[in-house]
Amino acid sequence: MFNVIRGDDVPPSLAERVSWSGSDVIQKLREIFHDKCYICETKEPLSLNVEHFDAHQGDIEKKYKWDNLFYACGRCNNLKRHLFNNLINCTDPGIDALRLIRHAPPLTPFSRCVVIEAMDEDPKTIRTAELIRKVFNEDDTGNKEVTGAYLRKRVYKKYAKLLSYLNVYIDEESLDSHKEDAIAHIKQLMSKTQEYSAFLRWAVMESPELLDVVRGSID
Repeated sequence: MFNVIRGDDVPPSLAERVSWSGSDVIQKLREIFHDKCYICETKEPLSLNVEHFDAHQGDIEKKYKWDNLFYACGRCNNLKRHLFNNLINCTDPGIDALRLIRHAPPLTPFSRCVVIEAMDEDPKTIRTAELIRKVFNEDDTGNKEVTGAYLRKRVYKKYAKLLSYLNVYIDEESLDSHKEDAIAHIKQLMSKTQEYSAFLRWAVMESPELLDVVRGSID
């Protein structure tokens, strides 16, 4: 998960209660969430939803409240629905969303599951970890089995890019210029704007020597 800076600039169609899913709302959410689903971090989702963080269930105030609208892919929104309301809020500046939920990347493109772990005992952290774990690992239907496997493979492909740069960096035969270029790429991958950034950043955060090299790049 990644932190989001929302700001107070409410889209006009929302402020006027014309629509909570109008084009201006979607474009603004797309911008502040870096065009990523806030739950699975898939970038440029083909199926997207303006998601109510706290399910409105007919409550007009919640329905049109700017702080309650999040950018989510259709798959994650369908899994969350009204069933997961007690979650950590990644738009809260007082919360370190990245470090509260440990994301361990799949070791192969065919891994059956990924490790998602709550890093404290707060009920919201635990519940958020449950939802993310469900998104990546649940396979109790044919659709979820196929889409989950595809999602894990996409995460692995991104993680493999990180590994390719790491291999250059640790290769004794690599030129210094190539090593410097590899570190520059690794630093770029540490940005929260990257797809599946939590998996990439946790891989680095659990490698103290590498973390010392790129620490300032983890935003």
